Amino acid sequence: MSGLGREWRECKLDDLGSVGRGKSRHRPRNDTSLYGGKYPFVQTGDVKEAEFRLTKYSQTYNEKGLAQSKLWEPGTLCITIAANIADTAILGIPACFPDSVVGFVADQNKADVRFIKYSIDTLKLEMQGASRGTTQDNLSVDKLITFNFRVPPLPIQHRIADILSAYDDLIENNQRRIQILENMARSLYREWFVEFRFPGHENVKFVDSPLGKIPEGWEIGPMESVCDRITDGAHHSPKTQELGYPMASVKDMHDWGINIESCRKISEEDFKELERNDSTMRKNDVLIAKDGSYLKHCFVVEEDMQVALLSSIAILRPNHRFKPHLLAIMLRDPDVKLRMKGYVSGAALPRIILKEFRHFNILMPPINLQEHWSRLCEPMLEMCWRLIAKNQNLRRTRDLLLPRLLSGQLDVSTLPEETIP
Repeated sequence: MSGLGREWRECKLDDLGSVGRGKSRHRPRNDTSLYGGKYPFVQTGDVKEAEFRLTKYSQTYNEKGLAQSKLWEPGTLCITIAANIADTAILGIPACFPDSVVGFVADQNKADVRFIKYSIDTLKLEMQGASRGTTQDNLSVDKLITFNFRVPPLPIQHRIADILSAYDDLIENNQRRIQILENMARSLYREWFVEFRFPGHENVKFVDSPLGKIPEGWEIGPMESVCDRITDGAHHSPKTQELGYPMASVKDMHDWGINIESCRKISEEDFKELERNDSTMRKNDVLIAKDGSYLKHCFVVEEDMQVALLSSIAILRPNHRFKPHLLAIMLRDPDVKLRMKGYVSGAALPRIILKEFRHFNILMPPINLQEHWSRLCEPMLEMCWRLIAKNQNLRRTRDLLLPRLLSGQLDVSTLPEETIP
């Protein structure tokens, strides 16, 4: 412990500012008497996705909805107390939130709200443990204010928060760049392959097809005609080990790949067996979330990786007739996802039926036009991969610093400036 550690003191959350619970009426979200207006209404899932700064929201309130809730100011720390326990994000906009979220407003003379956010992040597992034991896990306000926070003098809080939030600011900036690049690729996809405003479209005739009018020379065909393989991962789950090869399920997927760190591990023997059965992923495979929120994630595998897959993930191996990135973007298109409903079974747990999915009709543009789109868009998508790798490194470094800074183990007055990225 550094000398500064002696200046740290233990406080409760309500010693450092005001703590209050959100408020909302439990009515259907399509109730126009409350919802639909100019006031953002954030929910627990929005807090989880925000990671650091919360600016997106799932719903909006009108004047009547606002009158039955409360508009919290930017700078409020949102803490989830149900569902995803102890997720945190700092409001970047005025917004309402439900009673499953607690708002903390820091006393500016006592606490830096960013420091408190990072402190809760270090206590997350402990808070989740305290929430168990009831019919529905929750972390009531009364429980939340029983936790002790080790708090240094305000200037030290500011310095620690500056260091950690610099990482989060970079991550957030990279996320925005990824979104912009992805939107550019998707926009070009829709312009060329949905609205048919591709280069030279002025000179092309349109003909009837099972999917409506399409340019002459384009084809409609089943998914199996553009894929050498359509399958899913293993239908049995090998024993978990502390060390070994990663095995991914749909919960380990994100929009651009597999989160290797969250995967459980299996033995080399089990992995080799799954590899022989083609339950592993290869470069340029298109992986899709098959179970649950089907097609929630759909991406191209960037490189060969020794990762086994469970059956909740489907594997498409495009052949020479279809470019992998174009296929992935096509499957994420809202119109295509809407048509996919006929190939999904189950209400509680929707699931793509692969036997039927093989016959799902897709539009097949000429390969030369696909290659033209790929030359324009694949550099954008490759930049997204690089930015994602940067963010993984930034998160890893931040998470290594976090407990050492929050415990006072690292004396921030002696840290070099290059500590801040």
